[in-house]
Amino acid sequence: MAEDVKNTLIEHIKSSSYYAIQLDETTDVADLANLMVYVRYEHDGAAQEDFLFCQPLETRTTAEHIFQLLDAFVQENGLEWKKCVGVCTDGARAMTCRHSGVAARIKEVAPEMRWTHCSIHREALAVKKMPDGLKSVLDSAVKSVNFIKAQPMQSRLFQVLCDEMGSEHFQRLLHTEVRWLSRGNVLSRLFELHREVQVFLQDKNFPLSDVFDDTVWLSQLAYLSDIFSCLNDLNLGLQGLSINVFDVQDKINTMLKKLELFEIKVKAGDVSAFPALESFLSENELTLDEGVRDNMVAHLVSLRQQFRQYFPVMTEDNSWMRSPFSMEASGLPNNFTVAEQDSLIELSCDETLKPAFRKAVFSGLLDKATQRIPRPV
Repeated sequence: MAEDVKNTLIEHIKSSSYYAIQLDETTDVADLANLMVYVRYEHDGAAQEDFLFCQPLETRTTAEHIFQLLDAFVQENGLEWKKCVGVCTDGARAMTCRHSGVAARIKEVAPEMRWTHCSIHREALAVKKMPDGLKSVLDSAVKSVNFIKAQPMQSRLFQVLCDEMGSEHFQRLLHTEVRWLSRGNVLSRLFELHREVQVFLQDKNFPLSDVFDDTVWLSQLAYLSDIFSCLNDLNLGLQGLSINVFDVQDKINTMLKKLELFEIKVKAGDVSAFPALESFLSENELTLDEGVRDNMVAHLVSLRQQFRQYFPVMTEDNSWMRSPFSMEASGLPNNFTVAEQDSLIELSCDETLKPAFRKAVFSGLLDKATQRIPRPV
């Protein structure tokens, strides 16, 4: 069955005019390096995305070894490099080096290929930087969670304690620096259970147990749980087959404006944008500490700067792709040939195609809106 699925996929890729691939060099639970490859191609008039293959990198993980493994698969299955028009990778040197990286090696055999830095990886890089005060809180939170979850017996004892104290949640993700995407969930659960965690850590004589009695530390933990939950929502919004570069830019611009709004509110002492923090301060009849406020503002400013660095404004004018029927003669792309400009003008005036285009756009917007509707747990 697996061989049949593979053969069917290969035939679909061969019949497609073009295809693009995404590469990820990853390490499994056995600490073995593997190359995972996804492919996007055209089939039945629509873009399709599938998992292409996963093979171990048995010796080294250099650019040359990765390319050799990839090239061997392409040659063995009769695929054509010249049809490869896109490669998406993370920002690792082995992938992106201008002269000897994987992207450069692919460019030699696929001249039409364009390299793209994975938007999800860029977001991961953008959110890593934070003020030392918040970084210290995050590190302490991670150490506390990993202390509880690293050993099965301690995890079971903590579950019993939570049951006895009537806690709603007791399972939390094991956080490591690699699994940074779990931060939002981890911090939210940790903040909800901070009283139970304090009792458990004190019973185990864990050196960080005292921080869970510090209102300033807890205020910063509440803020981190809120902001990383927001960033996790952004990350999920960047995933999926229907997401394109325009959607990514729109979502990043939305996040930039939200961060600016958060900054304005926090400077004015308004924390309504952060529900966990607002609830904590209200329940304990506290006001926002000035040091915490300064850390929050510095973090929000840093996030905006990092997002602008990793997601620069697109210099190419591709508005004709999004709104082909609203193009004017004065707004035609300058890099188009005369024939291409003529074709675009004819397309923009085609009243038969316009309703079909609007219907397709509306259908896509409806699908995205449906995905945003909260689902019952």
